[in-house]
Amino acid sequence: MGDLIVVTGMTGAGRSTAAKALEDLGWFVIDNLPPQLLLSVVELLVDDDDGVRVAVVVDVRSRSFFGELRDSLDTLAEHQPRVLFLEASDDVLVRRQEAARRPHPLQRGARLMDSIAREREIIRDLRGDADVLIDTSTLNVHQLAAKVASAFADGDQPTVRATVVSFGFKYGIPVDSDMVVDMRFLPNPHWIPDLRPKTGLDPEVSDYVLAQPDAAGFLDRLEAMLETVYDGFLRERKQYLNLAVGCTGGKHRSVAMAEAIGARMRARDVEVLVVHRDLGRE
Repeated sequence: MGDLIVVTGMTGAGRSTAAKALEDLGWFVIDNLPPQLLLSVVELLVDDDDGVRVAVVVDVRSRSFFGELRDSLDTLAEHQPRVLFLEASDDVLVRRQEAARRPHPLQRGARLMDSIAREREIIRDLRGDADVLIDTSTLNVHQLAAKVASAFADGDQPTVRATVVSFGFKYGIPVDSDMVVDMRFLPNPHWIPDLRPKTGLDPEVSDYVLAQPDAAGFLDRLEAMLETVYDGFLRERKQYLNLAVGCTGGKHRSVAMAEAIGARMRARDVEVLVVHRDLGRE
């Protein structure tokens, strides 16, 4: 049987961009599919000798049909469909919805914020069961496409794909994180005048952070722990890991350590995308 991805999530969170990214990867994408037809799609996959890969976009535009999506996924459990869930903060969803100049599918005369809250309630359980959860609040279309490609690019053998995101705690923890590590135990380059205007991408800052007595030991222990996580993810048929690396402002320590973690992952043949969410915000 070919592969099946169910793309769902909040209205305005980037489902169309994700669908286009999957098309670019060679997936056959079906938009706005009623959940009852998922079984028919799987039957087509079983009968196809070419191993076609299908992604279906299912969302609250299906109205009453959407409530049956969980039942349809339970019925298809033996075929191991993967769920890609796209999320964004309320203020971002409002801004995108207003820019689109189209009513929310659940609006029907109600306030936009009330429609968003209702949608969150309807799809809450799906969010908890998602195989891949991506928060698009701070991503542009190119970054979202890169994250989708990282999660679902073809490979000969099952492998863990990872995104390492540096961030500043004062701007909030990334909501799509599987794991969060805190770099604030390391000395802050912010307090060194020559390093303050630089970032963790600059060699002077990176060398300073990585030379701290606890930095190498932390990286060694994290690398060993991640080996266990990789094995567990593959056993549970989860192939996408989102690791968030934080410091105060997301400029120095988290950036340098995220790059170091990414380099160690690549050395172990893990496909990794390193993103610096808050770089440039201060």
